Amino acid sequence: METDGSDRRILTKREFMRLCCLGAGGCALGVSVARSWTGSRRAVAFLSTEGEGPDRWSKEAMFYETRGDAVRCLKCPHGCVLTHDRLGICRNRLSYKGKLYSIAYGNPCAVHIDPIEKKPLFHFLPSTRAFSIAAAGCNLRCLNCQNWEISQVSPRESRNIDMMPDRVVEECVSGRCASIAYTYSEPTTFYEYTFDTAASARSRGVRNVLKSSGYINEKPLRKLCSVLDAANIDLKSFDDNVYRELNGARLEPVLRTLKVLKEEGVWLEITHLVIPTWTDNLDMTRRMCDWLCENGLRDCPVHFSRFTPLYKLTQLPATPVATLDRAAEIARTAGVRYVYVGNVPGHAAEHTSCHKCGKRIIERRGFAVLSNDIKDGKCGFCKEPIPGVWS
Repeated sequence: METDGSDRRILTKREFMRLCCLGAGGCALGVSVARSWTGSRRAVAFLSTEGEGPDRWSKEAMFYETRGDAVRCLKCPHGCVLTHDRLGICRNRLSYKGKLYSIAYGNPCAVHIDPIEKKPLFHFLPSTRAFSIAAAGCNLRCLNCQNWEISQVSPRESRNIDMMPDRVVEECVSGRCASIAYTYSEPTTFYEYTFDTAASARSRGVRNVLKSSGYINEKPLRKLCSVLDAANIDLKSFDDNVYRELNGARLEPVLRTLKVLKEEGVWLEITHLVIPTWTDNLDMTRRMCDWLCENGLRDCPVHFSRFTPLYKLTQLPATPVATLDRAAEIARTAGVRYVYVGNVPGHAAEHTSCHKCGKRIIERRGFAVLSNDIKDGKCGFCKEPIPGVWS
């Protein structure tokens, strides 16, 4: 906050927005914070910031190179080359006077406490709570995005909370959460905030969870893995053309992300949203599941999630449950050991059964765990080790 030397306080634009956010029902203590809102939208790849340089919610980016009068971001496969005062595709990385900055640092637009099952993570600390944060922006353009109000704007167009990394950890601990989840939008676009918060959390014995599209380059991903405990990656399709048209991305970098997370020892679960006419091709599902098993990922739980008409695909119907059932059966036949059906409360595929004896070992209803028969990481009936992080 600035002052003009008198008793009056002069609010910066950012401070004014923050106070408006808190006055509108936001909670600085982090259980349920302000809803995001839509500012002026400009659907251009490299957006002008209208003369606004870095501020206190900015930090120099960790992965970029200079190219004459421009900078090239090396964080994700888009590789945006930005001239002065421009934002990248993700809308939160700013080129300014020969340097690249993240403008999504310590200014989350969403802060909530969630059950870990909501991520969804079914084999990671069941029944615990995750302190969940998001900053505005995303490097994808998914036609079906369920959080488009925050993912498709920049942090300068969203209502934000002033919450630097150490404070996130403090709120997580005081909220009795076992983990911090970087989620809702795309946490790899607010990479520096994610990494520093996760490093601080590690020092306090708090686990870190990534909910991501996985569209990130290998070097920054491996560095991020050093502070991650678990990830759920959206494998949006198994067809490059569909990825380009539906999501504005490519398939290969996401497949590499899955393999790197496995190599680095990060607990991995995969979500595949089944969208009618886009990703409900069962031959594609079969190829996807075969690839997972051939690449050592058969023990990574796969969640087939039901599509609900949203954003730019409101003309489509919800996914028929029968389609989800067929996809789940294809996955099991291919050799995926733990297959779930999501967004269908009460479905039998919400539960976990031992891959050896077949008995139900975790019973769920929605995000609630009703019973848990995993003992010391093993099936409570046949003592078979169950892949996951259980304590």
